Amino acid sequence: MFYSIRHLTKFLYDKPVSESMMETRMHPRSDQNQRCLTFHLSVSPRCRVFSYRDHLANHVHHFDIPGAHPQLVIVAESLVEVQPSIEIPSFLAPDAWRDLDTMIHEGDYWEFLYPSEFAIATPLLDDLAKSLDVRRRDDPLMLLHDLNRQLYEYFGYKPKSTKVDSPIDVALESRQGVCQDFAHIMITLVRDKLKMPCRYVSGYLAHRATDPNHSLDSDRSAQSASATHAWVEVLMPHFGWVGFDPTNCLVAGDRHIRTAIGRDYADVPPTHGMFRGRANSELTVAVRVTPSEGTPPLDQDLPVPEDWSILVERAQALPEIPPPLTRQQQMAQQQQQ
Repeated sequence: MFYSIRHLTKFLYDKPVSESMMETRMHPRSDQNQRCLTFHLSVSPRCRVFSYRDHLANHVHHFDIPGAHPQLVIVAESLVEVQPSIEIPSFLAPDAWRDLDTMIHEGDYWEFLYPSEFAIATPLLDDLAKSLDVRRRDDPLMLLHDLNRQLYEYFGYKPKSTKVDSPIDVALESRQGVCQDFAHIMITLVRDKLKMPCRYVSGYLAHRATDPNHSLDSDRSAQSASATHAWVEVLMPHFGWVGFDPTNCLVAGDRHIRTAIGRDYADVPPTHGMFRGRANSELTVAVRVTPSEGTPPLDQDLPVPEDWSILVERAQALPEIPPPLTRQQQMAQQQQQ
């Protein structure tokens, strides 16, 4: 299956800022059952964009805009091929816990076993673990299927009920949250109570169309289809990393498109940066994931304000900035002058 993805981000400042420094993690990964065939990042105001891969092979793009500007627009476009995933059974063999412990002992999974910034056990989480009977029982896979379903049933999905930096207790107290909260709670339970390596996955979920008008299916996160998605991956004997989506009670499959993995959200935000100046900023995000048979069309409409669409067109039309002159070229230029 091919998916065309367009991810637009706009920072609007109430006063012009003098400089912006930004990192983005919007480049889909090429591993397991998916390949990123094309990726293009446009930035307005125009600037030179650099990239590198972090220690988990996530693609990171970064840039610096030194001039005064009233807004920052980032447009990421990609074409991804996703192959059908290996079918995950309902349970494993009786000795699966022993096999898992052997994998952990022989591997290097420590960063996915210990607490992280948004995945720290609290008294409220301990109470939830007791009520859901989260402990080593049955076999690892059967237990994770059960936990995935329990979290889906226990918490309600409510967009904007939490913030990106909300601790898990906010969702635990209200029994509602967004995909990020579902993922952080499941990660904390799996690491703290089951002693299993568990990691956070940031990406996109392609929603199924159920009628000719392309209405969305029953996925909870379809209520905020203009945003990114999050789920978890747990290390399993015989299968390696297996994805679980507690927001939608799914095993991650060919509709889940991975952009980055980390310990929790703090490791893999789609955008992370700062600006210089005294101004308040307003963030707007629009994401569209559609089945595709080729390169994504440039004139594809998005649910964004009309004034923003003009900015996007301008960002796409900006010419490439020529590379800086080498030392020898600078000396030759000075001699000519």
